[in-house]
Formats: sequence, C-alpha cells, structure tokens
Amino acid sequence: MKPTLFSGALALVSIMGLTTCGQINDTTEKIQQVENNLTTIIQSENDGTYNLKDRMAYYHIHGVSIAIIHNYKIEWAKGYGWADDSLKIPVTTQTLFQAGSISKSLNSVGLLKLVQEKKIDLNTDINTYLSGWKFPYDSLSKGKKLTIANLLSHTGGLTVHGFGGYEKGDPIPTIEQVLDGKKPANSPAVRSMYEPGLKYEYSGGGITISQLIVKDVTHEPYDTFMYNEVLKPLGMTASTYQQPPTDKNPRLVSAAYYSDGNEVKGKYHIYPEQAAAGLWTNPTDLCKYIIETQLAYIGKSHKVLNQQMTNLRLTPYDNDSAALGVFIDNYPDGTKYFEHGGVDEGFISQYYGSIEDGNGLVIMVNTANGGSLIPEIVNSIAKVYGLKYLNHSKTIKTVEVPDSVLQSYTGQYELEPRYILTISKEGDNLFVQTTGQEKIEIFPETESKFFLKLVDAEVEFIKGDKGQVTKLILNQNGIHDAKKVK
Repeated sequence: MKPTLFSGALALVSIMGLTTCGQINDTTEKIQQVENNLTTIIQSENDGTYNLKDRMAYYHIHGVSIAIIHNYKIEWAKGYGWADDSLKIPVTTQTLFQAGSISKSLNSVGLLKLVQEKKIDLNTDINTYLSGWKFPYDSLSKGKKLTIANLLSHTGGLTVHGFGGYEKGDPIPTIEQVLDGKKPANSPAVRSMYEPGLKYEYSGGGITISQLIVKDVTHEPYDTFMYNEVLKPLGMTASTYQQPPTDKNPRLVSAAYYSDGNEVKGKYHIYPEQAAAGLWTNPTDLCKYIIETQLAYIGKSHKVLNQQMTNLRLTPYDNDSAALGVFIDNYPDGTKYFEHGGVDEGFISQYYGSIEDGNGLVIMVNTANGGSLIPEIVNSIAKVYGLKYLNHSKTIKTVEVPDSVLQSYTGQYELEPRYILTISKEGDNLFVQTTGQEKIEIFPETESKFFLKLVDAEVEFIKGDKGQVTKLILNQNGIHDAKKVK
C-alpha cells in the first residue's frame, strides 16, 4: 500500500525540547515516518506499510495519542482524531485517557515510597498494615502470609484478574465491599486461589488490597496521597486518580468507545479500584514517569524513589518477568524494557521504557479496538527509532491454492459448545469469523495451513480417510481442535 502523509485538522502536534530549525525538521520527518510505516503483526511478502489515519478508520478508532522518548527526553507528542466525537473535541497532547492497568505502575511507586520511608515493609504480613478490613486467610493459603511484594508482583495467589467499572449513576462500592464482593460491587471477592509465592497469577484484586493499605497507613484518601507524593513530584500535574475526575476540565477528558464505534454510556466508566485501574493521564505525563524511572535507575535523579528502590522495583520477584508494578522484557543480548499495558472500558494503552539507554514510547487509544492498532504503531516506532526487539512484525510467504480446495474448506467448525468458527470464501480469498466477532481474512502459507495478519494465529484444515475436510486446528495460545459441523 502506498503511504500518504497524515495531516489535516484532526492531527494536533506538540514537539518538545527542540531549539533549532534542523532539529524541528528532523523530528517532523520522523513523525511522518512513524505515521506512514505501520505494519501488522504477521505480513505476507508483498505487503507494504500502512498509514495511521487509514488504520484508525479501518479499526473504527476515534482517538489516539502518542509520545516518544529519545535520550531521556520527550522528543515529540501528538494527538490524532477525536476525544469526543459527538462534541467534536479533538485529541490534543493534553487530552486525558483512562490508563487501565498502567495505574498499577504508578501505584507501585507510591507503595515503594512508603517502604523507602520505612512506614511499611515489603515482606511483612499485609494484615499488619490493614486497620479495619483484614485479609481472610483460609486453608488455600497453607499458612503462608501475603506480603506487599506479593501484591505488587502478582505472586500472591489471589483471585479477580480485573474490574469492569461502573456506569455513571450506578451505586459505587467502597473498597471493602469490592474486596468482599458485596453489593453494589460487581466483581467477586478477592480471596486465595493457592498459597502465596507459588507462582505468578495476575490479580487486580491484590493491587486493590494495596490501595487500602495506602489509605490505612497514610490516613489520606488514596487519590490525594498519590497526587501529592507521586504524580506532582514526577511533574505529572495533568494526571489524577480521582474517580470520576471532577477536578479536570471536561473538555480535556476523553470519552470512551466500543469496538463498533459506539460511545460508552455516560462517556466512560468509574473505577473505585483506583490503584488497579483508576489513573487518568496522557502520554506526555506518562513519559515523565518513564524518564524519571530511567534516570533514577542510573542514579541521576530521585524525585520520588532513590536508585536502590528503583532497581528493586525493576527486578522480577519470584518469577521471570513480573517485577513490582511493571513487567520486564529481557532479551538474550541483555536488552531490557520495563513496560505495562492497560485496558478499561473503551480505553486501551501501552508503554515501553528501555532500562539502559533512555528511550521509550507511550500510546493511548480511546476505542476498544485499540488492541489491534497499538502493536502496529509500536512496530512503526521501533523501525523509525531503532528500538531493538519492539518491532514484532514477521513475514510469511504465501502460496497459490486452487479455487476448489478453498471451497472445500468453507463451512462451520465447532471450537466448543456454542462457539463456532465460520469459514467463508469471497472471490479468491478465505475468511474466518468466530461467534460474535467480525470476519477476518486468512492467508495460505501452504495448501492446508493459513495465517492471520491481525493476530498471531494459524488455521490448519485436516482431511479424513475419504479426503473430506473433517476439522480445523486453531493454533493461538495453544492448539485447539474444531470439528466441522456444517
């Protein structure tokens, strides 16, 4: 596909820290390269690159915000599309998005500041710090006690992966009600699945316990403590953990959208689980957090955490990748990134920060389909800025398949009860559609094996003794058989 420059009234740019015309021209050129070099996770050999504006339209994305860190500085930040389509409010670099689970990264900075000040200990029973509600240990914990390190690294063996939030006007539960799964909470109780320290098991429920610890130890509202002790010192003054963000100009608060482009009722959901999902922020502010982490790691800054505490925070705890509030991507040549993604109702985001050389990126999207677009943007940024290992695109050679063979693959395949994969043919192309989802084209790697470009998945058709197609095998996060039923 021939790239076209992304321009027009819907793109608003802010270029940071540039002093000469040459620098501005160079950065402007890199912005255009990023906007015009998007690639899917899987490509065929004849695929070109895509333009960001076109991909936003393809995925029904309303708004995107991007910021780039180069050599410990924000090189540029830019907003695309609409923060509120109905009111025609464009995304700017100041537009606030819900950060979803990226909230956990800043939460860990707050907890570790309390550790640094010796107000709490990482390895002490959490009930030592909980003054009202206490964690109800039972036989599943096998006599082992939960620690704050367990909570922050998801090694506590706890339930409740994530939270759905609440519509505006709904009753909002207290944190204690959330933790006990009592109405009006819409999530189950946070309890033991198995003993602490056994293995990694992602738990937003555990992070919510850490929120209550902050409140009980500091005797302050969580959002007040986090603003005064973490966000403000980091320079993240545009950000807030308030739910809803009543202290912010409504025109700076993005609406959220579903995959079909429809607006989330009430503009966005409210998350009393602030530590796990409640941060409102933008890529520029998140870059300030990333840069401070990078500088603190090498001992050149300590706005909140010192070098020792930062190094501890970036060290996986009793597992391969989950550290304290961040995930560590560690590659064979020693290249390392700290990163986290985030999903709230209608919002999705991702950041990466290199541990060694002061580079990074933040992408925030206000539409649920952002999970498909973000990897394509990351691929482009990685190519333009030479970020090792972050370009995850790979190319697979396609083959010609006779029309009669393609036709033999069409039909319905049962992956599990009431979950059907429908294979259809349009012209010379084959498509797969799962129950309740959109139709996606699949591409032939061999006569019987096909791949998807939008996700890392394969479909292989299997014939029986009589030469008839009897099932397909879906290879995505494991091998799954689907019997042909129609």
